[in-house]
Amino acid sequence: MDLNYETAKKKLLTNKDKDCQRFFVENGYILENAYYELLSENLEKAKNLFRAIKNNDIRAHWADFMISLIEENIKEYPSYFELRNFLEIDLNILLTYFKGNYVEKIIRYCDFLFTINPEVHKYIGRVFYNNGYFEQGMFFLDRAKNYFYHDPELHYLLAYIYYNNNDFAQAKKALDDCLSILPKYFPAENLLKQIQEKII
Repeated sequence: MDLNYETAKKKLLTNKDKDCQRFFVENGYILENAYYELLSENLEKAKNLFRAIKNNDIRAHWADFMISLIEENIKEYPSYFELRNFLEIDLNILLTYFKGNYVEKIIRYCDFLFTINPEVHKYIGRVFYNNGYFEQGMFFLDRAKNYFYHDPELHYLLAYIYYNNNDFAQAKKALDDCLSILPKYFPAENLLKQIQEKII
């Protein structure tokens, strides 16, 4: 099968195979090839590839840092924006590939990462919840609430989860908290109306 970039990338994100790696190597896609090696648990190869381009590629800089978390050998720090843009995506990829050992090592540093980006616990909680790990997801979302209470998106996310579990009282409370922080937040107002219709 002939591959183009989008097809090869999709294969990497859902079903890693040698065809997509061959495409990345032959066409000079260093970042994508590095992720292939990371998912293949070839950390040294992945690290060398990321480091070859990390000064010019923010995603590679982040991925190199992520490997340092996995190896418990931190020498540099990520930026606020790297955590916002890539932590959730890459944890999701690692869970898709059953790399729970990597995920566990990364999230051990959540309190440290929180000092760089206070939304870290929310990102981790959302990844776990979206991958079917409800208990772990709620654990991190509750920690997010304790650490960074004034985040309206977090309260809305909790409300949405409670709503989907038919816990309308908790959902309403979370929405009230959300709207007290950010009045007129449309998604929260809209969900609150849906709850009130169900309660009546």
